Amino acid sequence: MPAEFQGKVVVVSGGSRGIGRGIAAAFAREGAQTVLASSSAENLAAAAKTIAAVGAQPLTIAGDLRQLAGCEQVLARVKERFGRCDVLVNNAGRTRAGNFLELPDEAFVDGFALKYFACVRLTRLFWPLLKEAHGNVINIVGGAARSPAPDFLIGSSVNAAVASFAKGLSKLGMRDDVNVNVIHPGNTATERQEELLQQRAAATKRPIEELRAEAIAKTGIRRVGEPEDIAALALFLCSQRARHIQGTAIAVDGGATVGYY
Repeated sequence: MPAEFQGKVVVVSGGSRGIGRGIAAAFAREGAQTVLASSSAENLAAAAKTIAAVGAQPLTIAGDLRQLAGCEQVLARVKERFGRCDVLVNNAGRTRAGNFLELPDEAFVDGFALKYFACVRLTRLFWPLLKEAHGNVINIVGGAARSPAPDFLIGSSVNAAVASFAKGLSKLGMRDDVNVNVIHPGNTATERQEELLQQRAAATKRPIEELRAEAIAKTGIRRVGEPEDIAALALFLCSQRARHIQGTAIAVDGGATVGYY
């Protein structure tokens, strides 16, 4: 994709760590101007150093994406600085794992606030710019949308909602020439994955390493994924070669998903 993303503006929510940071770095290497939105100024500063080493200095925006005001802040900063948006990557999310009967009500509310409502709000806010640019929306969701589990019911429910939202939105995208697609990462080596393992270990009273080994053995995958695996697909889906791919959801999980869809 030589110079295809040169001068393009790519906004990544949850872009300070893990998969979001990996996607931002991949676009930066291809010449894009990246924008990272997250709640932690400290994590954003560290991510900015990493990305600036491979591409343009990213614009970082620290704010609470669980609130409409936080999402509006991202749009305002992007419009003021660049006046355009070619790609929106909805990656922010931090749903909790654990015993369903012990999870508090606010954990469900918080899970939907960050992953679902931030996705909906950012997409709605940025849609006019995306329409003008004939751009792309990529929702980073997760395999739990297709394979819900009793110890991850918040994530399973939120993921399914985000994926369904993307499918419906793709019909509007067909009209407005904005491609909307979903990536379902599997077991990926990120800080977030470690947090989930810790939560599951606490809920089941089992060692983390035992749960890690069990997950790999159960799925039969050859290795744990890396953020770069997800980023490679995001780049392709936002390229001209993938322009006819609209409203689909693709798993990047080493084959772990059970079933053909």
